Amino acid sequence: MINFQYIKASTPKAAIDALIKDSAAQFIAGGTNLVDLMKKGVTAPEKLIDITNLDLKKIEKQKGKLYIGALALNSEVAEHDLVSKEQPLLSLALKAGASQQIRNMATVGGNMLQRTRCPYFYNTDMPCNKRQPGTGCGALKGFNRMHAIFGASDKCIAVHPSDMCIALMALNATVLITGPKGDRQIPFADFHRLPGDTPQKDNNLERGDLIIGVEIPDNNCNQHVHYLKVRDRTSYAFALVSVAVALDIQNNIIKDIRLAMGGVAHKPWRLKEAENFLKGRTVSEDNFRQAATLAMHGAKGHGYNNFKLKLAPNSIVETLKIATQKA
Repeated sequence: MINFQYIKASTPKAAIDALIKDSAAQFIAGGTNLVDLMKKGVTAPEKLIDITNLDLKKIEKQKGKLYIGALALNSEVAEHDLVSKEQPLLSLALKAGASQQIRNMATVGGNMLQRTRCPYFYNTDMPCNKRQPGTGCGALKGFNRMHAIFGASDKCIAVHPSDMCIALMALNATVLITGPKGDRQIPFADFHRLPGDTPQKDNNLERGDLIIGVEIPDNNCNQHVHYLKVRDRTSYAFALVSVAVALDIQNNIIKDIRLAMGGVAHKPWRLKEAENFLKGRTVSEDNFRQAATLAMHGAKGHGYNNFKLKLAPNSIVETLKIATQKA
């Protein structure tokens, strides 16, 4: 790890101004991902701007929406009464992520910005277009068991690592941002990017942008919810495949459904085609299997991860079965 400067910002404007003045500066909050990247030599900011003193930790209702500040800790969000009652899918996803110790440090904004855990990205001796554009993708012809089956390109097949973000994608969240150009909002579905020809860009933030928080609109999908995380071990492991589902069921009819997957793409992957198929249909395993088949349109394995082509639809069916059995 190289030497770096460290400053602590007292206001969002001070933090943004400090970042704009130094092209080699980065924000830091919990640091649960950034510090690892610095230790590995993947990134080497010359200045860290600590934003933990900013007033961005509130969790509250605001006009039909649940607001969660960017600096709210993952552990606090997961256990908060408002979240557990109104958006339980988010609580389940957060509790599935990392260890309790890391959740006690990690922030909502940092969780959204965490980078892929692709071993080729972390190993500076290996080619990686995400780390160093133009060097190639070591995973494409390498050991790619953890990698993408949707939305990949010949430049990158890495996957997004977050559990929290899969739930936020399913729940139609909105990201609140402030920056040099003022305040703006980005629908969560548009926040992260697919790799395309620019895999080094994980999201659609602009230089100087600071995440203020996220908003989740009220919905009736808070009784039948489940987050399934399929992983190699049950503690502190990233998903091979994960599925987030929240349903509104009335008289055994699916009135509304939110369905998203993790571990399968460079960004949280929304299963809109499967959602549209299931809306208005009865709760049945046959319908779930048809929806899972539709969800796999466009999926492509890369060798070692071909097993995901079977694991993913089976996981969708299992998640729907568990969620619909809940009272």
